[in-house]
Amino acid sequence: MKSKRIIIADDSLTSLSACKIILKHIYDVYSASSAAKLFELLEWFIPDMLLLEVAMPDLNGYEIARLLKNNSKYKEIPIIFYTTICDAESELEVLNLGAIDFICKSIAAPLFLKRLDMHLSTIARQKELQELNDSIQKRLIEKIGQVMNLQNSVLQIVGDLVEFRDYTTGGHVLRIQKYLSCLINKIIEDDIYSAETMLWDMDYLVPSAQLHDVGKIAISDMILNKPAQLNEEEFNSIKTHAQIGVNAIERMEKTTKESSFFKYAKIFAGTHHEKWNGSGYPNGLKEDEIPLEGRLMAVVDVYDALVSARPYKNPCSHEEAVAIIEEGRGTHFDPALVDAFMKISQQFADIALSEEADATQLIQH
Repeated sequence: MKSKRIIIADDSLTSLSACKIILKHIYDVYSASSAAKLFELLEWFIPDMLLLEVAMPDLNGYEIARLLKNNSKYKEIPIIFYTTICDAESELEVLNLGAIDFICKSIAAPLFLKRLDMHLSTIARQKELQELNDSIQKRLIEKIGQVMNLQNSVLQIVGDLVEFRDYTTGGHVLRIQKYLSCLINKIIEDDIYSAETMLWDMDYLVPSAQLHDVGKIAISDMILNKPAQLNEEEFNSIKTHAQIGVNAIERMEKTTKESSFFKYAKIFAGTHHEKWNGSGYPNGLKEDEIPLEGRLMAVVDVYDALVSARPYKNPCSHEEAVAIIEEGRGTHFDPALVDAFMKISQQFADIALSEEADATQLIQH
């Protein structure tokens, strides 16, 4: 095993020689007769221990210790004051400076060696424990990442199943997440609703949006894929998907203790059809009775519906969709969110074009 390296900083050649004789058969010992010599050595290596005399030329031991503890490169060096100045006041001073021990030079050599060995062994065990703790934390972070990836994969699969049944909305789930991220980033940037957004767990918020339409699984294929406008009975049926989605997510929520993403998913599913003026469904909530997540989803969901083709309608242009959303400011949509949307609407257009190009490429292949 590699020998521990110890620096002795002492201006007394006699003390340096005596100390080296005691230590040299066990440790690699280096001597420094001044602060300047000590810092020259520290440029070459960081020792396992520094033995420091109080009485030193130019800078005394206290001043040297302060310099070391205030320097990020050297502050972790263990310091023992090995000194001829042996009074209670000096001992308290050096311990307050962060030294790990205060040893008088009059101590017997075997006791000196034992104290030194005890400290070095303790430091080694602490280092091993820290490395073990770092390793455990690294593995824990990796495991959390794997679990989150698994959760997101499950969410994506469920979202894809909804889209598979409702083929008229192809790519909707993926686009919704991108639109939502853009709008969330903008309101955070503009410090809009910061009291709410600062409490969000962003690792779960946007991925959970994949379940906003999960309730459509319970809606008849004939209604979901009807190539014409829905009649009143059919529309009342499809409106139930919001509460059905909430109920389904609540059942999923009961199967796990890690329910943050289900909490957000439930809000998205249950409130994305509520309207600012209270005329939405399923609960007729209005203004800030509607959770912010639902108000955000209302904007992005309507934008995507407008610019997407349906069997019963042609897609609106980006400009037409923006005009409709602006017209809904204060009635359908939260005015502050519409204002934020207007500032970044081109990003929505870019996402829609990008996803359309990707879809075309997949069809061609």
